[in-house]
Parts: sequence; structure tokens; C-alpha cells
Amino acid sequence: MTPYPDYPIPADEEQRLRALRRFAVLDAPADPHFDRIVALASEVLGVPIALVSLVDQDRQWFLARHGLEVQETPRTMAFCAHAIAQQELMEVPDALDDARFNTNPLVLDAPKVRFYAGVPLQSDDGYNLGTLCVIDRKPRVLDPHQRVMLKLMADLVMRELELRQRSMQCPVTGLYNRSVFFRFGEQEFENARAESLPVALFNFDIDDFRQINMRWGHQAGDQVLLDLCAVARQHLSHEDLFGRIGDEEFAILLVNASISRAMQLAEEIRLAVAAMRGVFDQSDYHPNISGGISAMADSDQSFADLFYRADQALYLAKGNGRNQIASLLVE
Repeated sequence: MTPYPDYPIPADEEQRLRALRRFAVLDAPADPHFDRIVALASEVLGVPIALVSLVDQDRQWFLARHGLEVQETPRTMAFCAHAIAQQELMEVPDALDDARFNTNPLVLDAPKVRFYAGVPLQSDDGYNLGTLCVIDRKPRVLDPHQRVMLKLMADLVMRELELRQRSMQCPVTGLYNRSVFFRFGEQEFENARAESLPVALFNFDIDDFRQINMRWGHQAGDQVLLDLCAVARQHLSHEDLFGRIGDEEFAILLVNASISRAMQLAEEIRLAVAAMRGVFDQSDYHPNISGGISAMADSDQSFADLFYRADQALYLAKGNGRNQIASLLVE
């Protein structure tokens, strides 16, 4: 049992951790873009320590740090674990006068934190990933201008994180590209195996997609991809993983979903795509998809086993005449 109070757990903790890991920056090498921001925060606010802290499941890990040597601390000690549970800047004028922190080892021992201020780093979908925080070894209070400056610098951190996330996405659809989809798919696979949770995979492609590009041009083809993604997203949960695997091939990893739920969802998406119009309003063409479904099996060694089995089911659907969903399961 720790000698200091436990940290609050956000109500959306599971989703928050998933969002954090899909930024793919935990345990990344030092980065000069973030290093410059914490150096600037230290200089502008006149504090010896400034950090970009990401709050993981059991630790806070510093993506960037100025004036502090350690790379991470236990989450139980993290001031930032408290800051992410609220939506605005959290300020602690004197940690020795605050019951949450006055027995914390980071206060009583090095680095001897007395003052703390942290702004949550909130993703576009509303999850607090961590903070941009500043620390002093003596009590103090930020003035209104300093609070504004700290918030603006937190916005810079979040903008840089989002730019990095976009670099992992298809520029047309905004979906994860193949390599990133496999990376995050493996994470979800390992988590599902550890927690004994079901996952299912739906691989699909657009039937005769080349015909679209040939008849109406690549701009129309891109619009079809966007429309299809919009239709599919309407049927997905936030935690589901959606990727563009090839030119006209997509994959959706359904988290905590049974095979029956996956089959139902796949059929709903197939029918919704068939009802799309857009560039086809004045033509005889109707877009269709073929898809393959599989679920994680005890014999699977990795996410790749699940993926290639779903791909086999996709080829089965195409071989049977297209515009249909096939499944391939193993015990």
C-alpha cells in the first residue's frame, strides 16, 4: 500500500489508453520538436522543470523533459495522473499543503516538487493522453498570462502529436495504412489474448474498382473511397480499428466482438455500400463489396494468422461470385 492517496481513474480509461497507444509515441526516441517546446515552457514561465508527460496504464512516461533526468515514474506518484482526470489546467501552488501530494516521494525526495501546473493534452476525440506540465522546487502561483501561455504551448504539443498520427494514415481516406494497421492489430490481438476477449476481423474490397477509375476517373474513384469509409464508420465502435490495406482493400478489426456480431455488421456495411449513389446517380453502376470474416482462434500465434485467414475468406467470397460475405473459422 502506498503512503499517499491513489490517483483518480478517468471514466473512459480503457478507451483513453487505446487512444494513447494509437499515437505510437510511447517509448519513442527523444524528439527535437517536443524538446524545444519544453525548453520554451521552462524559459517563458521561469521554472526549472518542464515535461511532456504521457500517462500510461501504470506509469507516466516523458516524451520530452527539461531539467529532469528520469524517463518515467510510477503512475501512483504522478501529479499528471490527477491532471488528466480534469479538463482544465491543474495548478498546485504548494504540494506540502495539498493532501493529495504532501506524502508523495517526488515531493519529499528528489526532485522535491513544491509547485506543479499541468494542462491536459486532449485528442480530437476527447481523450486526455497526458499533460504539458511545469514544476518548481519552491511554492508559486501562475499569473493569468502565464496560464494562457502554458495552454498555448500544450496546444503546440497536441498539434505535433496529431501531425505524427496523420503521417501514419492514408492521405485519401484518413485510415491507417497497412503497416500501421498491422502494428495496432498486433497490440489489440495481444490485449485480447491476455484479457480472454473476443476479436473478429472483416477484410473486404470494392468489386471491380478499376471500372470506376476507367469510366469516371481517379477523382471519382477517390470520392467512392471516401463515401465507403463514411458509410462503414457509421457501423463501428470507437475502439474498432479501420485500415486501408491496398488500393481497394480494407480491413476492420472488431474489438470485443463475437463472430455473429461481426457477420451482422459486415452484412450491414455490404448493404449500405450497395445503396451508395454519389457519382453513380446517372449511371447503371452500383458499387458492391466482397468480404471475408474470421475470429481469433486459440491456435493463432499472432495477428497475422487472423489477418490471412480473413483474407482467405475474402478470396472465397470473390470466387463464389462477389457481392457477398464469407467466413472462415478454426477452433
